[in-house]
Amino acid sequence: MNIIAAGDEEGGAGVIIPHWPEVIVGTIAFALLCWVLIKFVFPRMEATFQARVHAIEGGIKRAEAAQAEANRLLEQYKEQLAEARTEAARIRDEARADATGIREDILAKAREESDRIIAAGRDALQTERQQIVRQLRAEIGSLAVDLAGRIVGESLEDEARRRGTVERFLEEIGDADAAGAAGRR
Repeated sequence: MNIIAAGDEEGGAGVIIPHWPEVIVGTIAFALLCWVLIKFVFPRMEATFQARVHAIEGGIKRAEAAQAEANRLLEQYKEQLAEARTEAARIRDEARADATGIREDILAKAREESDRIIAAGRDALQTERQQIVRQLRAEIGSLAVDLAGRIVGESLEDEARRRGTVERFLEEIGDADAAGAAGRR
């Protein structure tokens, strides 16, 4: 009650009820402030807000695109890795097959070379044996003629007789050796 009473003393308006000219000036100032805010400040705030929204959305889209690209590259890398592993396994298998083939070729060549060397050795031994047999036949023939000449007491120097006798003797020895070799088998 004192408040109303104090206002009454000053000219009829109270603390609670303002003066009409102040209300009109306040209303005009408020309307002017709202018009300035609506006309200039809010559009700039809205533009700044939209720019931030677009920046955030763009950042999200770029992040999603980067994530999709990273996933695509990861899949591509995994495919390349799988292809490389498959290729490495194929190359390893080919190398093993090549090594086996080379090994078999080398073994076959070694066998052929061994067989060739053995055959050449056998041929050389056969040739040497034949030479030794010829030399022994000649020596045995001359020794047999000398021995027969001493036993018979006459000289068997006639070449034709000597050759015939020696050849017959050697053939008999050869036949005896062949019969003995056949009997041993």
